[in-house]
Amino acid sequence: MPSATNTPPAATALQRIFGSTGLGNYLDLMYTVPVRLGETIVPLHLDTGSSDLWVVSDHCTDKACEDAQVDRYPSASLHSTGVDIDLYYGDSTTGSYASGVVCVDTVSLAGVTMLEQPFALVNDTDNHIIGYNAAGIFGLSFPSASRVQEELAAKTGPLVQTDHVVQTSRQNAPLLPRLAMSGAMELPMFTVQLHRGAIDRSGVGALTLGKLPDGIENSSLTWVPVRRYEIHEGGLHPPSFAATEVRIVLRWEIDIDGVFLDGKRVGDSMIPANGVDSERVSALIDTGNSVLRGPEDVVIDILSSVSSSYDPYAPSPIATLPCNMSRSLAFQIGGKMFPIDPRDFISQLEAGNTRTCQADNLVSTDPPTIGSLYRWSLGTPFFRSNFVAFYYGNLTHPSQDPPRIGFLSTVPDNAYQLLQDAIQNATLHGGNFPYAVEPAPIAGVASQSHIVVSPDGQYVMDTRRAQDHTSESSELPADIKNPSNPNTGSVNTSISIPLLLFNLLAFLRLFRL
Repeated sequence: MPSATNTPPAATALQRIFGSTGLGNYLDLMYTVPVRLGETIVPLHLDTGSSDLWVVSDHCTDKACEDAQVDRYPSASLHSTGVDIDLYYGDSTTGSYASGVVCVDTVSLAGVTMLEQPFALVNDTDNHIIGYNAAGIFGLSFPSASRVQEELAAKTGPLVQTDHVVQTSRQNAPLLPRLAMSGAMELPMFTVQLHRGAIDRSGVGALTLGKLPDGIENSSLTWVPVRRYEIHEGGLHPPSFAATEVRIVLRWEIDIDGVFLDGKRVGDSMIPANGVDSERVSALIDTGNSVLRGPEDVVIDILSSVSSSYDPYAPSPIATLPCNMSRSLAFQIGGKMFPIDPRDFISQLEAGNTRTCQADNLVSTDPPTIGSLYRWSLGTPFFRSNFVAFYYGNLTHPSQDPPRIGFLSTVPDNAYQLLQDAIQNATLHGGNFPYAVEPAPIAGVASQSHIVVSPDGQYVMDTRRAQDHTSESSELPADIKNPSNPNTGSVNTSISIPLLLFNLLAFLRLFRL
C-alpha cells in the first residue's frame, strides 16, 4: 500500500483514525453520504470529481430548491466568513451552478469530526440533485481545485503564486484533505464501494476513511499515479517554498491504456484537443457522474457496434439492444483490464418489456482543454463494477509521496448469468426490473461517537467508543469489519419502475448526475 513519507508529529502510530459509513442510492444515478454540519444532519451527493462541500440553506426557496423535500442548513446557525462564492459543475451540455456564502462550522463524517471546517452555504442553485434526496455536494478531490479555499485565500491578500492557498490548507482545505494533512488518519486515503440498486440489486455501498476496508488486500489492487498538471496545461504555479513542485494535482485523473469492446481495442478519438496534448488519454474517476462519458466519435463507434438501430444523428438517439445480449466494455488501466458489469451497461427501455433494453450509460463529453485534460469521465457504472481507493499522499509536496488511485475489479465471473437471472426475475414480476431508492443512513449519526480533530492535528476522543475509530493493529472494528448492511436503520425501497420513472431517468442522465 502507498505509505506517507511525511508523518506530522501530532499523530503517533498507535493513534491513527479510520472510519466507515454506508451510502444512500437514488436509482443508481446518485449516491449520498450522511454528513453533520453543526447540529444539522444532511445527505450529500458523494463527488470525487469536485473538491468543495456545499449545502442548501433555508433561504434557498426557488429553482431547484422550490419543491425539494431535503433538510436545509438553518441561517440562524450561520458563521459567515463574509466571502461570496459561485460554484460550477458539468460540461458544456450539462452545466449547473450553486451560489452562496462561505461559512465555517464543525463537520462530522463517519465518526470523525473536524473543527472550524469551511463550506459553502448555498442560497441559489439550479442543480437537480436537490430534488432527489441530496441537500448538496460533498467533494472529495484536491485542495488545488477548491473554490472555497481559493476564495478564502484571496481574502487574506493578493495571491503570490500559490503561497496563500497552500499555507492556509490546514485551515481552509476541503474536509478530507484537511484530515489527511492533520496526520490523524491511519493513511491519507479513502475508498469507495458503490452498490447496485437497478436491474439486479447487489453489493454494499460504503465510504471508508483512513485505510482499506477489511477483506481488501493491498496486493490485490492495481495502483496508478494521478495525472499532474503543468502550468501551461492549467496547473497552478508552484509555491515559493516548494519551487520544484512544478506539476500540481488538480483532480482524481489517471492515464488509461485503452478502451476495449468485446476484447477488441476501440480506436482512439480523432477529435483534436483544445490547446493541449491530443495524444495522451486520461480519465476522471468521478462518483459525481452517473454515466460513462467519452469522446463523441468513440462513443458513436461503440454504440453503433452494440446497436444496429442506433442513429447518432437522430434528434434523440437511442442505442437499443436485446436485454440478454452481453457486450463487454472494458478500460485498460495500469496494464490490466477493468470491465463494466453487463448489468451496468444497460437499462430498461419500456415498462413491462424485458426483451429490449438500451445502452444509455455511455454518452459523449467535451474534448480536452486547458484545465480539463481528460477525454473520459468514468462515473457510477464504473464504481459499481470496481472497488476504488484514493490515496492523497503528500498534498504540499506531491513529488515526495505522489497521489495514486488503486483499482480492484468486482465483476464476478458469472456476471452474464446474473444478468440472465435478473431478466428472468423481472419477467416474472410484470416485466419490470427493480430500481431502488435508498436514503443515506442518517438515523444513527446524531448518537454516533466522534473523534474531534483540530486544525493543528490534535484530537480528542469519545472514550466510550474510541476503539471504534482508532487502530492499534491492522484490524478494523467489529461494526465495520463485516459490513453486511452498513445502511442499518435506513429505509430501503425497491420499486418496479413505472412508465413515468423512465422519463425521469432519461431526464436526469442529461445532467451531470
